[in-house]
Amino acid sequence: MEPFDSCLKNSGHTDHLIDLAIAEDVGSGDITTNHLPDPLAMGRGEIVAKEFIVVAGLEIAKRTFEKFEPDVNFSTNFKDGDVAQAKDVIAEITGLMRTLLTGERTALNFLQRLSGIATNVRSYVEEMKEEKIRLVDTRKTVPGWRVLDKYAVRVGGAHNHRMGLYDGVLIKDNHIEAFGGIKNAVEHIRNRVSHLIKIEIETSDLNEVNQALGAGADIIMLDNMGLEEIKGAVDLINGQAIVEVSGRVCKGNLQRLAKTGVDIVSVGALIHAAVFVDISMRITPSSS
Repeated sequence: MEPFDSCLKNSGHTDHLIDLAIAEDVGSGDITTNHLPDPLAMGRGEIVAKEFIVVAGLEIAKRTFEKFEPDVNFSTNFKDGDVAQAKDVIAEITGLMRTLLTGERTALNFLQRLSGIATNVRSYVEEMKEEKIRLVDTRKTVPGWRVLDKYAVRVGGAHNHRMGLYDGVLIKDNHIEAFGGIKNAVEHIRNRVSHLIKIEIETSDLNEVNQALGAGADIIMLDNMGLEEIKGAVDLINGQAIVEVSGRVCKGNLQRLAKTGVDIVSVGALIHAAVFVDISMRITPSSS
C-alpha cells in the first residue's frame, strides 16, 4: 500500500472533513492562543506514541496543520501501516506557535481514531495467522467518516466490503420480505443491473441457503449461524458460490471459522469496537 491512498489524498471529501473538524473546534477563533504575546513566535511539535500502535492518518494530520499555515514543516520517518512503540516520535512539526497550538487537537483526533482502527484490525489479522480467508469490514462506520474508517481498515491489513449501497448488491432479510422471497428478489435485480455486478444474498438457515443456490446467487452470506450450521452450509454450497460469514464473529473464533472452508468473514467490530489510541503532542518554542 502507498503511504496514503491516492483516492483519499485527492478527495475533496477528506478536505471537507478536516474543514468541518476545524470549524467545530476553532469556531470564531482560538481565544487562548490568539492572545499569545508574539503572534509570529515559532514552535516545534513532536507527535509521540504513548503505547504500541499501527500508525494511520499521517497525511491527514499534516493537511490539518497546513490549513492554518500552508508552509508548515511536517516531517516523519513513519508511513501509514508502520508499527510505533511507546515513546516513539511519529512526526515533527515546525511552524508558528499559533498553528501548532490551535491545530493540535484536531490533528490528534484524526490520528488517534484512524490509528485506533488500524491497530484493532491488525490484532484480528494476526489472530488469523496464515489462514486463507478474507477479513472484511462492514458499513457500520461513523457517519461522514466512511472513506477514512475504511482506509484505516486497509492500513491495518484487512479488506473493505462494499463502500456503500451504490457499489454492490446485497439482498438482506428486509429486502427478501419486500421482494416477496429470495427467488423473486434475485430475478428482479438480475434483470436490472449490469451483468458485471455480483449478487449477494444474506441467509439465516440452510433452507435459505438452498433457495439462494437455486436462485443463482454469486455470494451467499451466512448470518448469525453456529459453527456446525456453517459447516453444513459450506458442504451444501460446495463451491457453487462464494461463502461469507457475518454475525457472532469475535477474534477468538476466527481460526475455527477459517477451518470450515468459508471464503470471507465480515466483522463490524473492526471499526465500531476500535478505540482511540494514546498519542500526544509536545510543543516547545523554536528560534527557526
